[in-house]
Amino acid sequence: MSGGRSLAPELQEPARKLIATGRIRAELDVELYRAAVQGRRELTDFFRVELGWAVEVVESAELVRLHKRRSDVPADRGPWLRRDGRDVHLASKEILALVALVCEQLWRRPRMSLRELMQAIAQVCAAEAPADQLPQFKIVASDGTGKKEAQTSRANLVDALKLLVDEGSIAVDADLDRAIGEDESDLVVSASRERLAQKFSSLSPALLGLADLPAARHVDALSSSALSLAALGDETGRVEELNASEPSVDERRLRAVRRLVDDPATDPLDDRAAMPYLHTPAGRDRALEVTASLGFTTTARRDWWEVTDASGIGTLIDFPNGRRNERQAALALLDAVTQRPDPRGELDIFEVIELFTRVRSRVPRWAAAYDQRLPALARAAAAELVAVGLLVPMGPDAWQPTPGVHFWRVAVRHGAQTSGTTSNGGKGVAP
Repeated sequence: MSGGRSLAPELQEPARKLIATGRIRAELDVELYRAAVQGRRELTDFFRVELGWAVEVVESAELVRLHKRRSDVPADRGPWLRRDGRDVHLASKEILALVALVCEQLWRRPRMSLRELMQAIAQVCAAEAPADQLPQFKIVASDGTGKKEAQTSRANLVDALKLLVDEGSIAVDADLDRAIGEDESDLVVSASRERLAQKFSSLSPALLGLADLPAARHVDALSSSALSLAALGDETGRVEELNASEPSVDERRLRAVRRLVDDPATDPLDDRAAMPYLHTPAGRDRALEVTASLGFTTTARRDWWEVTDASGIGTLIDFPNGRRNERQAALALLDAVTQRPDPRGELDIFEVIELFTRVRSRVPRWAAAYDQRLPALARAAAAELVAVGLLVPMGPDAWQPTPGVHFWRVAVRHGAQTSGTTSNGGKGVAP
C-alpha cells in the first residue's frame, strides 16, 4: 500500500466487525476473536496508521475493542433501543445517564439484585437531581411521585440494562421486561469489571477540562487522542485558536478515510480545502487502497463516494434485502426519485404520499398495515434512505436527494419474488 499499511486477508473480517460494532466478543464470534488475537499487532498498526483509532485486545475480558474517535460524529449515531427485534429510536439522555450510573454501581459491586441497584441509583440521583446534575429517578409511587412516573423510571433503567446486556458488559438471570410492571419481581445483575473498564472510549471529562471549554468544542476534545490544552493549563482562548486553525493534510486524510469506512456514503466536498483530499490523486489512491484492504467495495464519483460490504459483516445497511413494507417503500421511492426530471430536486412528503397512493392503486394489498396511514409510510421510507446517505433531511417532511441516488438501479416487479440491483452489486426488493 502506497504510504500506508495493508491488511492480511484473514484479518479483513475481524476489522469489518470492529468497524460495524466496535467490539469482538469471544463468546459470540469465536473465529473472529481468535484471528484478531493472533493478528493483534498487524490489526492494531493498521487502524492506528490508516484511521488514527486504537484497538485493544483484552484477553482477560475475552474482548477486542475498537475505540473510534471522530470530530464529525453523525447526529443519528448512538445506542438504539430495540422493540420486537427492530431498532426504533435513539436512547434518550436519561437512559444514557442511567447506563453510566449502572456501570458505576456495578464497578463497586459486580453482582447486585435489581432492587439493590435501583435503590443505589435512586439515592445518587436524589442527591444530584436538585442541582440538575442528574435526572430524577423515582421508582416507587408515593407522595409527589405518580405511578406513571415511577413506571417510566423503571422502564428507562430496563432500557439501560438492555443496552449493556447487548454489548456484553453485564448479564442478568431473568427477563428484564418483567421488571417494568411488576413491583415484586427481582433478578440478579452481574458485570465483568474487565469489560466495564473497556466501556468508555474517551478520557474522563474532568481530565479533558470540558468545564473550561465552550459546549461547541466538547466533541473535538472527546475525539482527540491527547489531552486538550485546557487540561494542561492553557487558556480557553488558545484552545479556540488551535481548533480554528486549518487542518493538516494528515488530519484531512484521517477525516476522509474515517468517513469512508464508517459511513455508507461520503461527500468529497465536505472537505472545505481548495482541493478536497479525495480529489487529489494521492488521496484518491490512498482511500481506495484502504477500503480495498478491508474487503469493501467502493464506487466513486467526483461528487460522491459509496462504500458497501457484500459480506454484510462490516455494514449495518441491509435495507436492499428487506422484505418489510418500509424497505420495499424505500426502494419504490428511490426508483421514483431517479426518474424525476430533476433527480436532485427537493422532495416533500406530499410527493411521496402521491407515489405510494399510485402503487396501492395498482397493488391494493401492498402495505395494508399502512392503509389510511400513508404519511407514516412516507416518513419511514425516507428514513431508510436517509440512513444510507441517499436523502438528506431539509426540514419537517422535506428531503434533498444526494448524488448517491445515481448509483442505484431498481427493478420494480409485481410478484412473489421481486428484486432490484445496484451498480454496487446489491439487491433490493420493491412492491
